[in-house]
Amino acid sequence: MIIALQDGISRRLVDSLYVEAMLLADEARGYFDAAGRADRDDLPPLLRVGFSCESLRVTTRLMHVIAWLLVRRALASGEIGAEQASAPERKLGHVPESDPAAIEALPRPAQQIIAATEDLYARVLRLDSGIRRTATPESPVLSLMGQLERAFGSSRLAGALGGGQMIHHAAPAA
Repeated sequence: MIIALQDGISRRLVDSLYVEAMLLADEARGYFDAAGRADRDDLPPLLRVGFSCESLRVTTRLMHVIAWLLVRRALASGEIGAEQASAPERKLGHVPESDPAAIEALPRPAQQIIAATEDLYARVLRLDSGIRRTATPESPVLSLMGQLERAFGSSRLAGALGGGQMIHHAAPAA
């Protein structure tokens, strides 16, 4: 049974991506902490720097993906609401793109891990972008009230509605 979260993404997809991200994180850690050290030491100095930079990008990609997936899981379990989950700081973090020419010069295992994290990050970025595009539109009532406020001014509208208070409406979700 597929259960869709409030943002339209199925819990099964989130869980599957989370497992994939954690396995990839373990694989990357194992490579860059062990076998990758020997591979890195065999490279010329400039390529060693590139190798280190790419290992940091791999880590950053995975951290951003895992953090994003944890937010989706928290949303699914009711730990946070849709408004909290859609906050700008919960958007998938940006990771600078890698230089394909630099990656080609790296050992094959490093290339495979880099490619796998780039693919995972791109898929999650599409999901994150899709959530933001299909965000709930502003309430029609709030939209109409905003138009009335702009046309007649807040104080005149409040007086016409019988209250002496200013009418405030929520800003549309980003």
